[in-house]
Amino acid sequence: MGIKRRHWATAAVPLALALLTATGCDSTPGARAKPAAAPTAAPSTSAARSVARVCAEPAAGPAKAPAGSVTVDPAVVGDLAAKTRSHPPHTTFWLRPGRHRLDPDRYAQVVPKEGDRYLGAPGAVLDGRRKNQYAFGGTARDVTIRYLTVQGFVAPQNEGVVNHDSADGWVIEHATVQNNSGAGLMAGARQRVRASCLRGNGQYGMNAYKAGGPLRGLVVEDNEIAGNNTGDWERRRPGCGCTAGVKFWAVDGADVRGNWVHDNRGAGLWADTNNNDFRIEDNVLEANDGAALIYETSYNAVIRKNTIRRNNWVEGRRAADRGDTFPFATVYLSESGGEPRIRARTGKIEIYGNVLENNWSGITLWENADRFCNSPANTSSGDCTLLVRNTGRCAQPAIATAPLYADCRWKTQRVDIHGNRFVLDKSVVGCTVRCDRMAVLANYGTYPDWSPYQGERVAEAITRRQHNRWHDNVYVGPWEFVAHDPSRTLDYAAWQGTPYRQDAGSSFDPRAGG
Repeated sequence: MGIKRRHWATAAVPLALALLTATGCDSTPGARAKPAAAPTAAPSTSAARSVARVCAEPAAGPAKAPAGSVTVDPAVVGDLAAKTRSHPPHTTFWLRPGRHRLDPDRYAQVVPKEGDRYLGAPGAVLDGRRKNQYAFGGTARDVTIRYLTVQGFVAPQNEGVVNHDSADGWVIEHATVQNNSGAGLMAGARQRVRASCLRGNGQYGMNAYKAGGPLRGLVVEDNEIAGNNTGDWERRRPGCGCTAGVKFWAVDGADVRGNWVHDNRGAGLWADTNNNDFRIEDNVLEANDGAALIYETSYNAVIRKNTIRRNNWVEGRRAADRGDTFPFATVYLSESGGEPRIRARTGKIEIYGNVLENNWSGITLWENADRFCNSPANTSSGDCTLLVRNTGRCAQPAIATAPLYADCRWKTQRVDIHGNRFVLDKSVVGCTVRCDRMAVLANYGTYPDWSPYQGERVAEAITRRQHNRWHDNVYVGPWEFVAHDPSRTLDYAAWQGTPYRQDAGSSFDPRAGG
């Protein structure tokens, strides 16, 4: 999985690049500071309503054991796991203040029973001491973890520390999950992650993936998600597509709202492969090294009322410095669009009411002509669209005719971008070229030799026939536009004119942003 793109008549190039290494962050211990030219601004007054400063100001748990609860003693190594084993389902465990430890075996972990609840007293920490891989695992449903700090665990790549086995119905609230390897959290169906601090984890703050998915009904609300991917996985495994503050895989129905997602190495939020029915709203996404949001080979979303600023400075600048002409974007839709045949709360992707300020470029709508079910260029290998479950059907001669010609592709279509404010001051971003673009484009189809999508077919479709529209937006600063392919850079008059006819009703002030 992960993004691969083939530039216009050139070889495939991955989105994620080797990134800069740095350390320190005032609001997120263990996270990295930005280069001197890229300070992180405090959230503005208008955005403060949706900013969750839970890392610096964590909520305190109960100072005394709740009635009927089982007290866990930090002085007894393995006490939490042992008492969990010896008590029935639906038990409440209260962890006293102090550093709680598991047995030193790497696979030692807490395996809850259905309905168990874990409450941390002020100062309660479950510490893996870089010895244990997992904190909480097993398949029990409806487990609750509140007011507890979980740190120092060493989960392998793509695995998680809390809810390691992606059990359903877990609630994680007012928790701090920090300084672990792998993912801080995994996710199951109906999981609720609220008012928690996910910071400084080696790969992801959360990896929302369930084997055999889809994973249905996920809520990620009022969290601070900061400084993750300390392991710099894209440098270690270039093109792996295996990083983000939060990564979503085959999630059906997600509400992601009120979060502060900042200073992550790589993307802030990344929905990758057959996600559907997302609402991403009222978040502050800022100072992430890569895109604030990637929505890839997925369907049907509402992205609204977010504050998106100072993102993509590292990855965008690196691409520009090497002369790459691809419009690396802060909001990046890759082979993703609205599909009314797939049940969701909307039949399109609607992006509205957002403020994008001083990011490296704006919104790119992209479709790789060589990426489709059963193609060797499909980096989500083995996966097919939600319209064709049997990948083997997407082969010649059937793929060249309806309905498979359309249904074997993830298409960037029915994207409606309106009512947003795009602000760019190049002196703030510290750039001279390629940080100022909106784009709708595809590559020239070349591969494989039996592909029915060769030539300009996909570029023509995404640009003119798939109902992708910008309109009624406000632009401040020297914006440019790319249409059809990376070689076609337009000013706003050409963008609004024939044949593109984009941004009807929008206003442009090219001087105000520098």
